[in-house]
Amino acid sequence: MIPLRGGQASFITFDGLSRNEEHFAVQFGPMDAETVPLVRMHSECITGDVFGSLRCDCGAQLSQAIDRFHTCNGLLLYLRQEGRGIGLVAKLDAYKLQDNGLDTYAANRALSWPDDARDYSCGAAMLRALGIERIRLITNNPDKATQLSRNGIEIIECIPTDTFSTDFNRDYLRAKAELTGHQLKL
Repeated sequence: MIPLRGGQASFITFDGLSRNEEHFAVQFGPMDAETVPLVRMHSECITGDVFGSLRCDCGAQLSQAIDRFHTCNGLLLYLRQEGRGIGLVAKLDAYKLQDNGLDTYAANRALSWPDDARDYSCGAAMLRALGIERIRLITNNPDKATQLSRNGIEIIECIPTDTFSTDFNRDYLRAKAELTGHQLKL
């Protein structure tokens, strides 16, 4: 157990996942075989998770999930897929294009990247390695549930995060809702 702000958690590492990236899980509290666990599958966002960037909602979603897990147990899958899978450098280049009027997806395409390059099969592999086949998923992103289901994980319930809108991320959130069906209250 590692002491964290708000409680304790166990970090779980994995070998042999896709692209050999260092994805990991953080387990908050005990899990029993009868309970369908509450899970947040979160893609790395250095700017939001570490530095508190207001251009996205990633850090706020991560904090909300951790706070929830401290009160009702759960499992955080932290996936090393920065910038919707394009990496930090490309994400920062995409920010420059967004500053000139492109939405987040158009900026990726202008840099010859897909709209979203994340692969959630690694999250499914992590869950299976932990003996988990059914979950309650905390997400606003329908693609997470679709990819997990396609990879053999049964989604019992999707629980949305709050919408964390700022003056700096409104266009970003609007693009996510309108172009990729994120469940956001704008």
